[in-house]
Parts: sequence; structure tokens; C-alpha cells
Amino acid sequence: MKALRPLLFIVSLISIVGLACGGSTTPPTVTAFPTQEVLPTNPPPQPTEAPPTEEAPTEVVTEEPVSQAQQFFTEEFDTPLSGDWSIFTITDPNVSDLEKVTVEADNGSLVWDFDSEYVYYYLFYNAFEYEDVKVEARADNRGKNNNSVSLICRYDEEVGWYEFNIANNGLYDILYAEVLDNGKIRYNRVANGGSNAIKQGKDVNEYSATCQGEELTLHINGDEVISIDERNYSLRSGQAGVSVSSFNVLPILIEMDWIRISEP
Repeated sequence: MKALRPLLFIVSLISIVGLACGGSTTPPTVTAFPTQEVLPTNPPPQPTEAPPTEEAPTEVVTEEPVSQAQQFFTEEFDTPLSGDWSIFTITDPNVSDLEKVTVEADNGSLVWDFDSEYVYYYLFYNAFEYEDVKVEARADNRGKNNNSVSLICRYDEEVGWYEFNIANNGLYDILYAEVLDNGKIRYNRVANGGSNAIKQGKDVNEYSATCQGEELTLHINGDEVISIDERNYSLRSGQAGVSVSSFNVLPILIEMDWIRISEP
């Protein structure tokens, strides 16, 4: 597994912020400061000693069960996220405040609570890399109708990733986020459009993104929205993940009932 390393780059927001405006107008360049962190794992169990008796003391060691990372699974957030997930954020230093952003498991949901503009918050599952994979999520929008949910496949910190970006206003993009030689990220639009399958406003949507060979497929609420052959960038393998983005309307509150990583 490749270790994640922080990057410092300028993001040219080609489509993500454009969705917030409800159209295809190219937004201005925003200086962004990405940060990465790995969620903490449980500390190793500590041995405990039995109290002394007349006989020689006996050392008692208690061991907690060690959870094994799974390659394919459904995460239902009954417990906090494990250390198999890493965090990657992109912000605008002029307006963003990560102190006003929380993403945590709560009562069987992963709650994304943003009270800051222009925050792009990624979670990558770093326990495995995948060639062919399906990433799914069920998202309940409880905030403003101006956000996006993204599903990620084939993330490679040195190359880039595919991003299926679905906006709550009814639009979608498939993007190739390209890592340039100077460390900057350039978002390249692979495909885009609108879909009546997206439930706008305070409603629940189920999203599914499949990367299989050269075919990229997006399903929304059970409907196949688009399936294309992607031969220009041809990413082969990488990590899977999920993301939520805020724009210039707050607050953003999304509750994910589950995230699923499976074979196509």
C-alpha cells in the first residue's frame, strides 16, 4: 500500500464549483491547501497484573480482538471509522474554516456537517487497491440544496483518480483528477450531464459508480445514467473512496446510511 503524502497545490475548479452555480460557467482559480490525515487505530492492549498473593504473582494479559480489513464490505457506521480510512481535504484559505466541519459516525450514519464554504472532503479506503470495483453510497440530504456527493475509484496519489460527482441540483460529472508534475491537481471533465433520477432537495439518493476495465458507469437510484469507455487517461488501479463538497450556500448536512465497496 502506498503511503499517502500531503500535497500543496492550486486546484482549477473546472466543474465542481460550476455545479454550485447550477450551470457550466468556468469558475475562477482558487488557491487550495490540501491536508491529509490517517484516522487513528485502536491502541494495543496493555497487560495487567493480578494483585499479589502469598504465592508468586501471576501476570494476566488481556487481548482485544484485532479487526481485519476487508476488501469488499458494506460500512453501516455502527462504530467510528477505522484507521483503514484516510482523510484528504481541499479548502479555499480565503473563506474555508475546517474547524466548522465535522465528519463522523453517529447513530448508524456517517454525518457530514459543513458550516464552511468551499470545502472538499475526501475519505479514501487505504487498506486495498482495486482494478475493477463498484463504489456505492446512500445519502440523505438534510441541509441546503447546493452540494455534491462524489464516488472515487482508482485513486493513486502520484497519478490521480476518477471522480463521479453528483450535485444535488440535478447535474453530474465524471472527472479525471490529474496530479501534475508540480504537485497541482487539474480536474479534467470526462463526461457530464443532467438526470431526472437525482432527487433534489431534502431527499434520499443512492449512487453507484463502477470502474471495470475501460468502462465507467454511473447509476443513480437504480437507473443507469451513463456508461462510457474512457481511453484518454486509462487509470488502471488504485484506492476507492467517497467525498462531499460544500460551495457558497450553507449549511450542508448529509447523512450516509451506508457505503459499499464490492466487485462489479
